[in-house]
Amino acid sequence: MAQVEATTERIIAADAEAVFDALADYKDVRGEVLTAHFSEYEVREGGDGEGTLVHWKLQATSKRVRDCLLEVTEPTDGQLVEKDRNSSMVTTWTVTPAGEGKSKAVVTTVWDGAGGIGGFFERTFAPKGLGRIYDELLQNLATEVEK
Repeated sequence: MAQVEATTERIIAADAEAVFDALADYKDVRGEVLTAHFSEYEVREGGDGEGTLVHWKLQATSKRVRDCLLEVTEPTDGQLVEKDRNSSMVTTWTVTPAGEGKSKAVVTTVWDGAGGIGGFFERTFAPKGLGRIYDELLQNLATEVEK
């Protein structure tokens, strides 16, 4: 099995602390900025960064739905890590300053891909599809924090 990785980034016209706080707010903000690819969103524990346990279903394609139960940690300042209890998927959100009143938000998701021909297609197409989903999510986040 090869590891599959998808990375997306965006410059947001808001300071890094405001962007990070919005991302870490699973109780109020995160559910609002998710795209139509996410369903059954539910905060099961916590709701603000470290210690949060959140559930959603991610429909990456018309046939592929991933049931996610994510444990959230904050290993360093400006970083959220979501580890899926149901799979090998790990998503890391990193927010850093990018000039006065701006920040750079980067999201990277990695998981153990399938083997064989299915794995080839997964490694080829899944990062692009997930990248589009996260690009839309980051646009929604930018709209929320740039108000």
